[in-house]
Amino acid sequence: MLKRHFLAWVAPVILLAVVLVFIALRPHSARILQPLNYNHKIHINTVGLGCNDCHLYTSKLASAGIPTLETCQTCHGDKPLSESPEEQKLLTYVAQGKEIPWVRVHEVPDHVYFSHRRHVLLGDLQCDECHGNVAEREEPFTSPVKPITMKNCLKCHREKGVTNDCLACHH
Repeated sequence: MLKRHFLAWVAPVILLAVVLVFIALRPHSARILQPLNYNHKIHINTVGLGCNDCHLYTSKLASAGIPTLETCQTCHGDKPLSESPEEQKLLTYVAQGKEIPWVRVHEVPDHVYFSHRRHVLLGDLQCDECHGNVAEREEPFTSPVKPITMKNCLKCHREKGVTNDCLACHH
């Protein structure tokens, strides 16, 4: 009787421990490591840049675009503006003429059509509605603030009174 009671108590604890170890040891593919520790807060609040200054296509194309080396060079040139180690990394890319290997964080599934232009110009959405308070971010994006899921998109479309017709996004 005591043995059965002990097993009834120990088995769930062992199972929970195995699950926790599995979760702790699995690869963290959802968290991306970026090549530079880009500080949005400094660039927005101190320098005065807007989203469109670095993401050149937010109001022109379907994709907002990841900043190119040329975009960064517009302000930074080839000499440091600060003593930031991250700026030194940037200047290494400049000296080598190599694009910064930014890792795309916000991925829309292949079967979905999403247009920044449509959402920014026609939908009058502000960047923070999907990307959070970017002006306070001191680190680059490593995962989406608001996961790109059908549930989130449908919720926003309902709130904004926009069509939820499948063919509007799924082609």
